[in-house]
Amino acid sequence: MKRLPATLFLLAGLGILGVCIAFIFTMNEERQRKMTCTGLQVEFADQRTFVTREDIEGYLKKEYGAYVGQRLDSVDLKKVEQILDSKSAIRKTEAFTTPDGYLNVIVYQREPFVRFQKGAIGFFADEKGFLFPLQRNFASTVPIIDGAVPLDFSAGFKGEPKSESQKQWLADILSLVSHMNESRVWAKNIAQITVEGNGDLVLVPRQGKERFLFGKPVEIGEKFARIEKYYSAILPEKGAGYYSTVNVKYHKQIVCRK
Repeated sequence: MKRLPATLFLLAGLGILGVCIAFIFTMNEERQRKMTCTGLQVEFADQRTFVTREDIEGYLKKEYGAYVGQRLDSVDLKKVEQILDSKSAIRKTEAFTTPDGYLNVIVYQREPFVRFQKGAIGFFADEKGFLFPLQRNFASTVPIIDGAVPLDFSAGFKGEPKSESQKQWLADILSLVSHMNESRVWAKNIAQITVEGNGDLVLVPRQGKERFLFGKPVEIGEKFARIEKYYSAILPEKGAGYYSTVNVKYHKQIVCRK
């Protein structure tokens, strides 16, 4: 029985503590509810330079309107993300507010995997096959494919290819570039890939006058193996510059011409 007052005292203390916590929480919620947005903080999740902080500010100023001075809990975060995600060089964004009054945006940019040049129009594709225009702030170091590129796009286009045949062709090209990147040797030594009118690919190395007739972007590993055999067995015997074209598109054949 002597322990009962102590227990009651403890329960009363806990009750008072709970009331205090609830009061503080309510006051904090009220304070945040009345807080206004004081500025924008932008964080880039990668080292690419497609877009800048100034670009983000400009997009929001033009398409969202004034957010500084707006009540913090009324900033439309979903709209902010939708505006920024619609930009071709941006893969996705995350928008949120913080108790210090800032609208925060984390930006994830697209990573170019290959570049296509079709006449005066140039486009990048990422590794998933998403096409987007060249970016003024980015110097490309990815493989360049030009010529009769069988992709239908106009200036400013972004998205996936329009037809299943175009999607398949792009998927094959991405497999080709992946093979080059994995070997490192080919990514470093192939300077240009040209698509001829019949759809065949011509690979142009950085050194030497040879042009490799690759054919369609299929049986990729086997064709590169034949190119390797040319460099290891045929070139040492004939010497540099002896052949101008090396055709590896036929199964188990290497056809060289002066």
